[in-house]
Amino acid sequence: MHLLNLGILAHVDAGKTSLTERLLHSAGVIDQIGSVDDGNTRTDTLALERRRGITIKSAVVSFPVDDVTVNLIDTPGHPDFIAEVERVLGVLDGAVLVVSAVEGVQPQTRILMRTLQRLRIPTLLFVNKIDRRGARYDDLLPVISERLRAAVVPMGSVDGLGTREAGFLPGLRSGAAAVLAEHDDELLTAYVENTVSYDLLRAALVTQTRQALVHPVYFGSAITGAGVDALIAGIKELLPPAEGDPQGPLSGTVFKVERGPAGEKVAYARMFSGTLRTRDRITFGDAGEGGKVTSVSVFDHGTDVECDSVQAGRIGRLRGLGEIRIGDAIGVPRKAYEHFFAPPTLETVVVPGPDADRRALHLALTQLAEQDPLIGLRHDEVRRETAVSLYGEVQKEVIQATLADEFGVRVTFRETTPLCIERPVGTGAAVEFNKKEANPFLATVGLRVEPGPVGSGVRFGLEVELGAMPYAFFKAVEDTVRETLGQGLYGWKVTDCAVTMTHSGYSARQSHAHQGFDKSMSSTGADFRGVTPLVLVEALRRAGSQVYEPMHRFRIEAPADTLAVLLPVLAALRAVPQTTETHGLLCVLEGQVPAAQVHGLERQLPGLTRGEGEWESAFDHYAPVAHGTVPERARTDHNPLNRKEYLLNVARRVA
Repeated sequence: MHLLNLGILAHVDAGKTSLTERLLHSAGVIDQIGSVDDGNTRTDTLALERRRGITIKSAVVSFPVDDVTVNLIDTPGHPDFIAEVERVLGVLDGAVLVVSAVEGVQPQTRILMRTLQRLRIPTLLFVNKIDRRGARYDDLLPVISERLRAAVVPMGSVDGLGTREAGFLPGLRSGAAAVLAEHDDELLTAYVENTVSYDLLRAALVTQTRQALVHPVYFGSAITGAGVDALIAGIKELLPPAEGDPQGPLSGTVFKVERGPAGEKVAYARMFSGTLRTRDRITFGDAGEGGKVTSVSVFDHGTDVECDSVQAGRIGRLRGLGEIRIGDAIGVPRKAYEHFFAPPTLETVVVPGPDADRRALHLALTQLAEQDPLIGLRHDEVRRETAVSLYGEVQKEVIQATLADEFGVRVTFRETTPLCIERPVGTGAAVEFNKKEANPFLATVGLRVEPGPVGSGVRFGLEVELGAMPYAFFKAVEDTVRETLGQGLYGWKVTDCAVTMTHSGYSARQSHAHQGFDKSMSSTGADFRGVTPLVLVEALRRAGSQVYEPMHRFRIEAPADTLAVLLPVLAALRAVPQTTETHGLLCVLEGQVPAAQVHGLERQLPGLTRGEGEWESAFDHYAPVAHGTVPERARTDHNPLNRKEYLLNVARRVA
């Protein structure tokens, strides 16, 4: 059996879910096509998705194409749910990127295409909505090629464009040979000598599509079905089948986790090698945790079917693995889990309603976070508050509705603020000695903090011999260093630094005569976990740290005559245009803007540009905070910046 794991991606409202419905109907999986407006589509199963008419969670559904079984994964189009798309990319054999024939290439289309190209995922383009008034064809193809920076091959022509009777006429157009010849010497020779055969052209198309060098373009309508049969034929012929040896070593990746009716975890895993069977005991994750698979189901003819095993190439739903997380490798790791998109750059505090059960809220937020690894929670036990990181305001609305609908917990949110970071300015060192002066912990720890290259994260090293004390104590120091750096001098996460352990020492295990181990005389891991934050923040204080705010790169297309109104508003919101180009009546601005101002700019743009402006933005880098007061974030730890307060909260033995 040939398998293909296919992703459907698009900018919001391009018709992605409608295309999924049409594909299932054409394959005979469903008898009636669902409607996004009516809320009865096969893949938008959440009540919130049906109510809002958008995809929030990725969904898997299967359909046959002759002897090929296609596992189709419908993904969200809204940029606030980009984390859902990220998880899918690592398990795909191919993709269909949907573009609207009316709106054309939109901001999210460009972001998705750049990522697909970077990962070299074979991708077909489907230009949807050719039956709509305002649909384009000839003038849209060069725009697609230019704005997506992709080599595209039109797979046919359109008849009756912009009418209900619009149709797609399959057939390679004359320009296909020129595009394909750029990557094929044999075809180039035949092209120059005017001896190109259909078979040679078709073979080159298949090869180059599977190598993600070119992207075939189909036109059609998910509503009327025009062009969909041609797209299905292209999916079968042009995209590569799933690879993997069912007899090889077990290897898979978890890309989605949800909760079943009884609250149990259900993991969606793509198997790359081997065969996973019910009742198998497996290892997963970086820590090598283990668990027993109690149930396996695979996708077939539009639904998931209970079975005894899931083989290489297939996607399975696994139960029984209570500690499994998104991104975990099953068995032999295939490759490290990568983040293809930027992390969230915004944060808000969740405010429980007057009748909300705080324990239920904590449980609900924890379950939401485990389904979305890019969304972090930050619990403040002192103030009894929880902050959640976000991509945007729509995501905040969805979290609010999900908590109310699925968990019965009503909440509001405080104002959304940017998520800053801290980086050390210089080098600083500090040390606390065992049994010396005011150190109440039976541990010697010395640390040096230095700046590291941008993007290097946190590196931990040793200048003391590893055998100088039990390894568990070194591990306690390293773990505590990484935890403590979650809150720097201003309360933000400290990154891009190197921390080196310069001193170590401990009190060996001791006991009184005829008695057991005496904690008051012997070092424990708690001593090293207790003293490390004091040493680290003192070293960081001596090094100094600077707060950086997230910056987005932006691109605005707007009528040129609106530029005089647009530029002062950009300046007031600290947006800095770096390039300005005018193309006839259209002006294109590109530049940088603080993440905190993105939502405000998006809201104002339609009014400033008579509704004709197009906005695109994405996280680019962190920049030093240069305006106003340096932002601080309330601490959620025992505040090692205040030694007296920290010792009162943490120390169990005071010298």
